[in-house]
Amino acid sequence: MGPQERAQSGAAAVSPAALQTLKQRAAECIELSAGRLSALSREIWSRPELAFEEHQAHGALTRFFSCAELPGAAWAVQPHYKLDTAFRAEWGPAAPAPAPRPLHLGFLCEYDALPGIGHACGHNLIAEVGAAAALGVKGALESLPQPLPAAVKITVLGTPAEEGGGGKIDLIAAGAFDDLDVVFMAHPAQSDAAYLPDVAEHDVTVKYYGKASHAAAYPWEGVNALDAAVLAYNNISVLRQQMKPTWRVHGIIKNGGVKPNIIPSYTELEFYLRAPSRKDLTILTERAENCFKAAAVATECKVEIKGGRHDYYNVLQNKSLEKTYIENGKELGMEFLADESFLNGPSGSTDFGNVTYVVPGIHPYFYIGSDALNHTEPYTAASVIHQNTNTWQSWRCRR
Repeated sequence: MGPQERAQSGAAAVSPAALQTLKQRAAECIELSAGRLSALSREIWSRPELAFEEHQAHGALTRFFSCAELPGAAWAVQPHYKLDTAFRAEWGPAAPAPAPRPLHLGFLCEYDALPGIGHACGHNLIAEVGAAAALGVKGALESLPQPLPAAVKITVLGTPAEEGGGGKIDLIAAGAFDDLDVVFMAHPAQSDAAYLPDVAEHDVTVKYYGKASHAAAYPWEGVNALDAAVLAYNNISVLRQQMKPTWRVHGIIKNGGVKPNIIPSYTELEFYLRAPSRKDLTILTERAENCFKAAAVATECKVEIKGGRHDYYNVLQNKSLEKTYIENGKELGMEFLADESFLNGPSGSTDFGNVTYVVPGIHPYFYIGSDALNHTEPYTAASVIHQNTNTWQSWRCRR
């Protein structure tokens, strides 16, 4: 029996009234742990850590799920799960053969911060919401007469390094998602939305090697790597006219030389390339690389083009999960976006997209009471003042 059949089998055994009771029980379980959840979020926010360095956040979350005071049966917690700052917390039965294995639900937590501005993407709230949703579903299931009509297992995965490290991609490769049937994660934003078009992303570092020389005495002896970098940047600017409206390229010159009177022998640029699909991203990447190579030819520099550790894939929509999320959210008073130009426009990128290529999932967005933009200092402040109705609703509408 597949995951969809197992889910339908369980749903068929629950009447609409009983389902409503389960939803209420999930909400009550979340409220019961609200103080601990809030403290967890604040602890993560107050000690921001960069990708793969989230040791204190990892400790806070594993202590949270190991706490004997949490309601119901204990979680089985595995710290340092496959990655040093990842973890896994499980609840539920292991089905003995030949019984069908349980329907396996996965809830994801993120907790890495941004350099210089802390939790300006609200990953402390992602950790809080993931933990809360898992507690709610667990509490609702524990309130049913045992054994359950259809076995269910819950796993919370702590996934480090979303901000450029691709922690989920490493966990996919290590088999962390192999036994999950569906995954849930929610992200803070300026509005409530069941879906925003998170796009595919390829990071690239471009290095130019020239020859140093005195810029005033004998510049003709030099090969100017800064000229190559400037040409590359301008080549990308020219490329934009032929780019599709949904494509994005943004970059910086990380190293432009040492002193004005020394012709630079080395320069380095970093670019992020984004497109709505992996197919489009491949085309955009080839065109961008041609821009970089052309700059090297024009300046007689050598060029080195190196991609990032991982490509981020676009998030695959799951309209069935989105429909359920919206229905539950509206019952709780959430107001969802209806502006098609915004819903279908370009967005950011996340390694959750890679997850949706191996497991069905949903990555909705929830309003936290602030119109500040993600990745700004005002959003860092907003992400700790999170005890507003909308955020608490997001905990519950995934039930």
